[in-house]
Amino acid sequence: MESLAGHAYLVTGGGTGIGASVALRLAELGASVAVLGRRKEPLDALVVEVERRGGQALAHPADVRDPAAVEAAVEAIEARFGKVDGLVNNAAGNFVAPAENLSANGWRAVVDIVLNGAWNCTSAVARRLIRDGRPGAVVNVVATYAWTGHPGTVHSAAAKAGVVSMTKTLAVEWARYGIRLNCVAPGPTETEGAGAALWGSPEERERVLSSVPLRRFASAEEIAGLTALLLSDRASYITGATLTADGGQSLGRQIYGTPVEELAESRS
Repeated sequence: MESLAGHAYLVTGGGTGIGASVALRLAELGASVAVLGRRKEPLDALVVEVERRGGQALAHPADVRDPAAVEAAVEAIEARFGKVDGLVNNAAGNFVAPAENLSANGWRAVVDIVLNGAWNCTSAVARRLIRDGRPGAVVNVVATYAWTGHPGTVHSAAAKAGVVSMTKTLAVEWARYGIRLNCVAPGPTETEGAGAALWGSPEERERVLSSVPLRRFASAEEIAGLTALLLSDRASYITGATLTADGGQSLGRQIYGTPVEELAESRS
């Protein structure tokens, strides 16, 4: 991976989990990083860690659902680093609920964070890139159920499907400005937030793990590396794409024949 020195990026949901790992990876590659989120403490801790490693970082508490707050955050990044070269839309909200039990507020909260929040941040960054005549890159963190669907996540699946469509549309519309937009779609990833929300018990964890052909969870660092790749010049001819990193979870399930697990056991 080539250096990202001289670049400045905004990472939403950057205080914990995948967002924090992305911020650390970008800083490791020489970029200046601003992290945005609703809780100040993890953002400040992330900045301390980046600076301990010799990088530059800025924490800006804000809610991606608030366009005015997003504008203020991007202005603060420009004031600190002189520019903003790109964005990672990682902020998300999710919980598992049967669709018939999903409240209007539950639907609205997730869609506002995932879809509206991604648009608010993308618009704020891209308008400045267009104004200044500079190229840039945006990576949106989505999930494979945006196109496969998944019971219990209709709010998140619908919102992330909107983000995928937004990514493809803007990739075409803004290509003339040199602005690239792509998605990364992680599978089950070993983070504290995902573990609590999506596999809260040992039994649920094992069920999720059994759905992954590679039989393991992703690490946040793996997803961070792929995100950095999509931001870098090594991906300069990639736009409107979705890079799936789910260990094969979204691929076809066996329906016919002897289960492959039984075949493997019979050969051992």
